[in-house]
Amino acid sequence: MILIGIGANLPGNDGAAPRETCRAAAAALDTLPGLRLRALSRWWASAPIPPMPDAPWYVNGVARLAGNMDPAALLAALHAIEADHHRGRPYPNAPRTLDLDLLDYDGTISDDPALTLPHPRLTARAFVLLPLAEVAPGWHHPVTGEGLDALIAALPPQEIVPLTD
Repeated sequence: MILIGIGANLPGNDGAAPRETCRAAAAALDTLPGLRLRALSRWWASAPIPPMPDAPWYVNGVARLAGNMDPAALLAALHAIEADHHRGRPYPNAPRTLDLDLLDYDGTISDDPALTLPHPRLTARAFVLLPLAEVAPGWHHPVTGEGLDALIAALPPQEIVPLTD
């Protein structure tokens, strides 16, 4: 099971709303060689973490993919999709047109700075864990073995609401 976090809080270069950019990114994931989109959470709106005055809220979701692609090649493909949507990286945690995070790749554990798995901050983020629970309710953290119920219960308070279509 491959889990990808999807998020955006700025309009796309074409003026598309963040949710539309996230939907387009999910569709692009389904075109990656050797992979297929098997589940997509609903979209969630969440306040930026860390808090940023005047920064718009994010739209977030999680995609579950199946198939086989080298994890490093997948990360490069995610960066290419971000670049297609004009993702900038002016400073850490900057608002963005698109953010794609490789959260987990079949339970792989890697401390390589170029590809850390599972994603090092996923357990502290409601905007990851709540949508992840929708697409992979039986998921357990590959390092700690903790299940989603325990991880969600341990979250610090965060502003997040599910979106309706």
